[in-house]
Amino acid sequence: MSEHIAAHAVLEPGKITLTLCGREWTLLRPAELESLWTDIANKAATPETFTTDERLPYWVELWPSSLALAVWLDNNRERIAGNICLDLGCGLGFTALVGSRAGGKVVGMDYEPEALAYARKNASLSAVPSPLWAVMDWRRPAVAPKSCARIWGGDVMYENRFVAPVFDFLAYALAEDGVAWMAEPGRGAYDLFRSALAGRGWKSRCIAENSVDALHVQPSPVSVRLWELSRG
Repeated sequence: MSEHIAAHAVLEPGKITLTLCGREWTLLRPAELESLWTDIANKAATPETFTTDERLPYWVELWPSSLALAVWLDNNRERIAGNICLDLGCGLGFTALVGSRAGGKVVGMDYEPEALAYARKNASLSAVPSPLWAVMDWRRPAVAPKSCARIWGGDVMYENRFVAPVFDFLAYALAEDGVAWMAEPGRGAYDLFRSALAGRGWKSRCIAENSVDALHVQPSPVSVRLWELSRG
């Protein structure tokens, strides 16, 4: 399956207004990433400032992988409706809201409490059932073992150090007959992740490869692959 995805969006420092999946969405955010990055860079950095757990606020943006994932979820509502679903690294909450609109019983998890504060605000603006928002570290799952029939994530594998903990989380949380959907823009870390899946007997197949217009202007569309993962 191949599709070109173009979302109409109005970007403001504190808000994204997005038309996708047949409707308009309003997503509040503290600011756009560039201004937040400038603020971080202007602060005095010490060895303690950037620990191994330091994470830049990538969650304030909607990345092409999340747009492609949202369209996939919207087009596959019958596979979501009635199921316990988990959005892995939900950020502003967009794909969690699309899954909830599709009828899923969605848990939106993120490591950053501030991200979930905005996700809650965005749920109140969305006119769909609010997901359950949970501050969670994928190294320390706070869900029951094998309780999630569907798990999805958009561009969560952007560093090699995430490969092992994300796999361990999926192995812990995904139901025996469940599936996970991952959207990624061709990062090397995801190739390592696929190797880890194969090495541990999991199945992985590409279900779509889309060209996606990024919300911020880029020279060309971003190629995003969607993968369906399941236990072997």
